[in-house]
Amino acid sequence: MSDKIKYQLEIEVKSSTKVLYNMISTPSGMSEWFADDVNIKNDVFTFFWDGSSEEAKLLTKRKGESVKFQWMDDFEEGEKTYFELAIKVDELTNDVAIIITDFAEEDEIEEAQLLWENQISSLKKTIGS
Repeated sequence: MSDKIKYQLEIEVKSSTKVLYNMISTPSGMSEWFADDVNIKNDVFTFFWDGSSEEAKLLTKRKGESVKFQWMDDFEEGEKTYFELAIKVDELTNDVAIIITDFAEEDEIEEAQLLWENQISSLKKTIGS
């Protein structure tokens, strides 16, 4: 068991929830901003980056709201870690945000957050936010 620590980021995204959900929950959507290519088979997403690949098991999917994955390496090691992408709509302003929940080693949290911020920046460019 590792000592990964849970952290969250909330980033405003100017988008409809329908478009945003498609971008975070489908292989075609995720391949536009998260990875170079994405395949799915039996609820296991394979993400490809620069000649390497990582697999993540889809744990939960709430239509229009969120998706939760666990990296297969962590799954096989019995880790309780995951990463979740959730859509939040402010009740007063109707502003849309994406909430990222992830885990990282204590000395890697800052780097992991920066990586997510860069990924979401790419997502925003893709959807014109």
